[in-house]
Amino acid sequence: MSRYTGPVCRLCRAEGTKLFLKGDRCYTEKCSISRRETKPGKTATSRRGKVSEYGLRLREKQKLRRFYGMNESQFRRYFAMANRLSGQTGHNFLRLLEERLDNVVYRLGIANSRQQARQLVRHGHINIDEKKVNIPSYSVKPGQVVSIREGSRDVPVIKENMEVVSSRTIPEWLEMDGEKLQGKILSDPSRDQMDVPVNEQLVVEFYAR
Repeated sequence: MSRYTGPVCRLCRAEGTKLFLKGDRCYTEKCSISRRETKPGKTATSRRGKVSEYGLRLREKQKLRRFYGMNESQFRRYFAMANRLSGQTGHNFLRLLEERLDNVVYRLGIANSRQQARQLVRHGHINIDEKKVNIPSYSVKPGQVVSIREGSRDVPVIKENMEVVSSRTIPEWLEMDGEKLQGKILSDPSRDQMDVPVNEQLVVEFYAR
């Protein structure tokens, strides 16, 4: 499946909820969800009928996939990995997605969106335990330290994000030191520490059908 390159605000409107795909804009009154609550498309206002059980699960899966900015093949691979682990598949699935390096860079406030975080990682601006890692899907582990490379600290977008990092909400399973420009993974995230606007059980049921 090809990568979506259209307007990301359209995705939020399609799912009827904020997916936080456009950084700080999503927290302002300029957010498309705040301005236009209708779904995109010419027939959006004329749709009728009750959503089927399949449709309900499909929309929840699409919402979660778009939330993390992944294509279908990547997303399905993560589900297969979660399904092989012990414990609740839905919680395992979210944990694997949350522990991707691009998501951690975003959650720490080093980037203002997951898309921006992915670019910073790919361009070699991020270290893990003082070693450069340029793979966005790299899975971080408790105890590891994620930092901005010494030569990247003057990159304008990184400097801008670091100036306001103290005002961002950092999840409890992470710790950010704005002065040292580094964050630490304190533990694997529990479900109540993952701010993800989906019912993951519906996603599990979609793939288990």
